[in-house]
Amino acid sequence: MKRKYKLLVAIITILLALFTGAGFFAGNYFYNLALNPNTDKSAVLDASHNLIDSNSSEAQEKEDREQWFNKHYEEKAIQSYDSLNLHAYAIQNSQPTDKWAIIFHGYSSDGTQMTKYAKQFYDMGYHVLIPDARGHGQSEGDYIGMGWHDRLDVVSWINDIVNRNKDAEIVLFGVSMGGATVMMASGEDLPSNVKAIIEDCGYSSVWDEFSYQLQAIFHLPSFPIMQFSSVVTKLKAGYTLGEASAVDQVAKSKTPMLFIHGDNDTFVPSTMLNDVYEAANGPKQKLLVEGAGHGEAESVAGELYWEKIQHFLETYMK
Repeated sequence: MKRKYKLLVAIITILLALFTGAGFFAGNYFYNLALNPNTDKSAVLDASHNLIDSNSSEAQEKEDREQWFNKHYEEKAIQSYDSLNLHAYAIQNSQPTDKWAIIFHGYSSDGTQMTKYAKQFYDMGYHVLIPDARGHGQSEGDYIGMGWHDRLDVVSWINDIVNRNKDAEIVLFGVSMGGATVMMASGEDLPSNVKAIIEDCGYSSVWDEFSYQLQAIFHLPSFPIMQFSSVVTKLKAGYTLGEASAVDQVAKSKTPMLFIHGDNDTFVPSTMLNDVYEAANGPKQKLLVEGAGHGEAESVAGELYWEKIQHFLETYMK
């Protein structure tokens, strides 16, 4: 009997070791796939449900915006709370104003990809600041923060503006991961200079988004891979996938927020719009754009998109 018991214990121990080893192997694989900025992201970005249609008719407008951007931007830099050098593009409006728009880009992108939003805010009379997220563009960082640690970088950029202009009135704007970033920042102790927040197609939490992608790309359930991936993320990046929640952050915020999403979004499911909107406790509005995929709300809705934003901002900016 004793020998059988020892054999059973040995078998269970070996199975647990194999399970744990396999789990950490999978967790490390998915960490590198999703959060290591130096690895190929084609398995994610080129998945059929994640592909974003390009609008060739916008080519000339895009070229014009890029020429405008290249003529007007200045390089800015600050140091993050954890001693990273963070980079941004700043565009001073030609007209005197205290209004600022801080614009945040999406996953595996950089600030130069946000020119159409920058130009629109500029034409609305705002100074514009477009940071490169940590691990993106010219900002330092050996992991992708998915908006979580980036939320503290948002606070640093806000403070940098306010330190130079105590009368600054600031709107935070972000698309995709940038949308999640501004929502996550909303739950921090922001200065009163931040008057409004606009998010476009941000996810409800990193856990929800990764669980969705895990099933959509690899047809795998979240358990136990998400649990192991979260442990690996904590060890390598200093945060867990569960704590990086836009839902929890907007619930703490009193800053007026506008939530935008396309109802045909298959990268960040449009159902997440309701999750964050319902959780928000401050003044709030939402815009669901019919027929728009991920990041396409602006191009599909056209003038309605910016009319909604301008009307929203007129309520809260001087």
